[in-house]
Amino acid sequence: MFLDKMLQSQGFGSRKYCQQLIKNGAVEIHGEIVDNPKQKLDLNDLTYSVHGQDYTYREHVYIALNKPQGYECSHQATHHFSVFELFDDVLLNRGLQCVGRLDQDTTGLLLLTDDGQYLQALTHPKKHVAKVYSMHTADPVTPEQIQQLEQGVELRNEKGIFAATDVQLLASQQLQMTVHQGVYHQVKRMLAAVGNKVETLHRAQIGQLKLDDLAEGEWIYLNAAQIEQSKFRENIAPQ
Repeated sequence: MFLDKMLQSQGFGSRKYCQQLIKNGAVEIHGEIVDNPKQKLDLNDLTYSVHGQDYTYREHVYIALNKPQGYECSHQATHHFSVFELFDDVLLNRGLQCVGRLDQDTTGLLLLTDDGQYLQALTHPKKHVAKVYSMHTADPVTPEQIQQLEQGVELRNEKGIFAATDVQLLASQQLQMTVHQGVYHQVKRMLAAVGNKVETLHRAQIGQLKLDDLAEGEWIYLNAAQIEQSKFRENIAPQ
């Protein structure tokens, strides 16, 4: 791949703009300025710098963000901040998209990517990728409510039964549950359907990928093993 095309693919702007960057001496490879836009590159493990900032060539990007409260999963946020404000223009120019959504008041693990196939693999309802949520409820959670959540509930304007595959009572008003669908406000609506209410909600895990020690508002690139962890799916009988 030519240098100018590589920079364009990585989100640095139009081909013409990337050519100008190169001609201006802003691009270095292995510590040497490269001023030929048509320099051929070996993309394997390619590292380079633009204006002194180091980058690694990535065919696609896979990102895990610990989403803070008060951020919408929308490019055009209306009433709150947008999660895309947490990323620089180079990443945004790649067409970064949220893999599913979290409500503005929900915190926790949010994946973002520019890989359409990966996005489809995690969001298609038939893929059964598990999402683990922890929450604080308005009222103490009863054994009957846990049983209802595990057996499944109906949600207004949705087809089928929505059940949690694992429900753990952590404290009288603190619950952890695993779901495999991804309908609008699913966890909150499921708790409402059994007569309780979610006060705070946090997503801790997708597939086998956990947040670990990622601080709120921080993000990382996923490595190959973490990408596979995020796609892990279980064999779930249809509801």
